[in-house]
Amino acid sequence: MGMPALYPPVTTIEALLALPEDGLRHELLDGVHVVTPAPQLLHQRAVARLCFHLRDALEARKDAEVFTSPADVVLGPRTFVQPDIFVVHREPGRKLERWADVGIPLLAIEILSPTTAPRDRGAKRRIYQGAGVGEYWIVDLDARLIERWRPEDSRPEIADEALDWSLPGGATGQLNVRQLFAEVWEDTR
Repeated sequence: MGMPALYPPVTTIEALLALPEDGLRHELLDGVHVVTPAPQLLHQRAVARLCFHLRDALEARKDAEVFTSPADVVLGPRTFVQPDIFVVHREPGRKLERWADVGIPLLAIEILSPTTAPRDRGAKRRIYQGAGVGEYWIVDLDARLIERWRPEDSRPEIADEALDWSLPGGATGQLNVRQLFAEVWEDTR
């Protein structure tokens, strides 16, 4: 039996991008390489429902756009993240053609899973706040709540009924949090 191939540690974005495609999600959090498996079904249902909400809220706006991962969002020389959902600013007359064009997101959303919860609430929250991401939402499917963080916050706002949101640049909306979780858990069918 042969020994598995050993690769040097991944501590730079260049090394991360040079990895062979393996179907997993790779991120670099302040120089620390993190790998997570494909998300579960409820996670993806939550992503879809939140995307529908954000796309509806931003439909008439030309200054913001919603994306999902996989994506290559660079927030610093040693920080490469893949938020589950994110909204970016679109400057008038400027095309977004590559991930390098998106800059710092106006909103980043992570859906918690048992393997990612400590990272999403810890390292990723600090990274998003430090980078100046306008809002960071942590969606806790089990607790049926959303933690809303802004760059200056030391504690999150907790939403379990409704979330009135406002992004830099004027995009606003109201999310019915209770309905979101009812749809994710199929409590309405």
